[in-house]
Amino acid sequence: MTEIQAARPPHSPVRKRRSDGERSRNAILREAAKLATVDGISGLSIGRLADAVGMSKSGLFAHFGSKEELQIATIETARVVFDEQVIEPALDAPDGVARLHSYVDHYLLHISSGIYPGGCFFASLLTEMDTHAGPIRDRAVEVMDGWIALLAAAARDAQAEGLIDASEDPAQIAFEVEASLFLANLQFVVVQNATPLDRARRAIELRLAAAAPAAQRALG
Repeated sequence: MTEIQAARPPHSPVRKRRSDGERSRNAILREAAKLATVDGISGLSIGRLADAVGMSKSGLFAHFGSKEELQIATIETARVVFDEQVIEPALDAPDGVARLHSYVDHYLLHISSGIYPGGCFFASLLTEMDTHAGPIRDRAVEVMDGWIALLAAAARDAQAEGLIDASEDPAQIAFEVEASLFLANLQFVVVQNATPLDRARRAIELRLAAAAPAAQRALG
């Protein structure tokens, strides 16, 4: 989810109609992403997934030749879902602060919608793979870095627009926003109520209000 990936091209190509095989593969991978937030990406196997989707192992082998290929494809599917549900809705925000708020609102909705029983797919993945070197961890870190870069870019835009004080560090704001969201996700998975999500939203609102230029704070 880099800034380049998130940017909307001036003329988006018409999407091709998916074949039955593509639709089947996509449905399988979305189920795989759900399982990965509960069993972990390491626990995701062709046999386990075959049981979950009601297919034979040989049927799944037609889509994925190895466990690692399945895991990588699952991560890419979860990234597409995250882009669709969290990033793309924020692209039309009128300014950097509004875009930050939109990212936050859609992230929290993404969590609370129940699309993944274990909460945010990438928070779950990073927690599991933090010390496990390899392509799975590398891809997870790449996605996380891209997400934080988007938050920082929105903060920089807000700064250029005069909505965030020039003394603020956009990277620090992005860190604090992500820290609130990460903890909200963790607590929500445990308690299964909206209190952590509400607390995260409030914490971020207060942080962005405090980051406004002094003259704007005085008017507020």
